Amino acid sequence: MTAHLIAVLTIAAIYSLLTLGLNLQYGMTGIINFGHVGFFCVGAYASALLTVKGWPPVAGFALAAVLAGACAWPLGLVSLRLRDDYFAIVSLGFSEIVRLVVTSEGWLTGGVQGVAGVPKLFAGLGPSAGVALLAALVVVNLLAALALLRIARSPFGRVIEAIRDNEDAVKALGKDPARFKMQSLALGAALAGVSGAFYAHYIGYISPDQFTPLVTFQIWMALVMGGVGRVWGAVLGAGLLMALLEGSRFLRDVAPFISEVSMASVRLGAVGLLLILFTLYRPQGLVGDEARK
Repeated sequence: MTAHLIAVLTIAAIYSLLTLGLNLQYGMTGIINFGHVGFFCVGAYASALLTVKGWPPVAGFALAAVLAGACAWPLGLVSLRLRDDYFAIVSLGFSEIVRLVVTSEGWLTGGVQGVAGVPKLFAGLGPSAGVALLAALVVVNLLAALALLRIARSPFGRVIEAIRDNEDAVKALGKDPARFKMQSLALGAALAGVSGAFYAHYIGYISPDQFTPLVTFQIWMALVMGGVGRVWGAVLGAGLLMALLEGSRFLRDVAPFISEVSMASVRLGAVGLLLILFTLYRPQGLVGDEARK
């Protein structure tokens, strides 16, 4: 039971980092990014491929953050000058391109077989490795949240929030919104890359089918439930998302007449219904206020 709880909390902490990155992009800047899982995938493969060749995990994490942020830059150059809805479509296409690349370039990524034998973090600690990894994730989440709070209070943070609220007014003041949006996109992507590195080292095996658009929309669910634009809301939203996903596993006990095959669809429908109810009755999120509905 304890091992299962640690596993759930670990995935929740990984998703929390992903949600913090999306919160910077959408919650603070107003960038509608439907391709967040693409940066998650880049980070996971970057760290996995480097460390299986004998490099230390620190180098893998650094490469994951840098490469994910670098991938965001050309994406921003191409599409951030478009309207928000067009960028959402382009970003979704970007994530699918990343998945197709890691599927087809088997000489580098292992293709559909994926990458096995990714070194586990803190493996030398034996049974305590899971607790140590969870503690490391908590620390990284705390540092990321504090960094985002500092950004929000900085001149850069005030500009990106102004872009979110009224981009035309920012242009009228002589600022270049595209430059600030690209920086925000790259920073959020770097966080997603670090999250992907943690995921790869935790699971120990990665393959393309782990990085589908469903992951992106689960992170959007976490952000909406926690509170858009709220740093701590992103963390709490990720925790609530995992509670819903794990709690739905017990539906089989309530409805034993539903087959195992059908239960996956029922669980997805139950989580979707809860999200609809949540947005109807608490649209501002867990830590939002009434003025930000």
